[in-house]
Amino acid sequence: MRILVINGPNINMLGVRERGIYGSETYEDLLKYVREVCVENDIEPTFFQSNHEGAIVDAIQEAYGRYDGIVINPAAYTHTSIAILDALKAVSIPAVEVHLSDIFSREPFRHVSYPGIACVKSYVGMGFEGYKRAVLFLKQYCDGSNSHFS
Repeated sequence: MRILVINGPNINMLGVRERGIYGSETYEDLLKYVREVCVENDIEPTFFQSNHEGAIVDAIQEAYGRYDGIVINPAAYTHTSIAILDALKAVSIPAVEVHLSDIFSREPFRHVSYPGIACVKSYVGMGFEGYKRAVLFLKQYCDGSNSHFS
């Protein structure tokens, strides 16, 4: 199974930005963590991070026919990007949305997730664990299991 893990704006600044919200672990720590989860579960991950909306749309479009699933943390584009929503809908690849923080307990403008509309599941406020759950859910979902992993 091949998955594309997409991270949006400022995720590359983990460990530096707002430690009270995002903690002290770095983006490299996140990649290592997700890679280990994938290796343990016979999943081949590809990682992509960009601070640019169009680059994220391009990555989603280029995933068509190449990946079985997408894990996406659109970051700030969660609340603004109909373009990312439309790209996810266009490729019809099962996608799971992840947010390190609980977007629903933060500022009201963060409560709306446009890309989440096209996702089969979302994990919020679980830190790195949300990525693990997203990866494992996608594996189960793509294997055709109808039971729900939570």
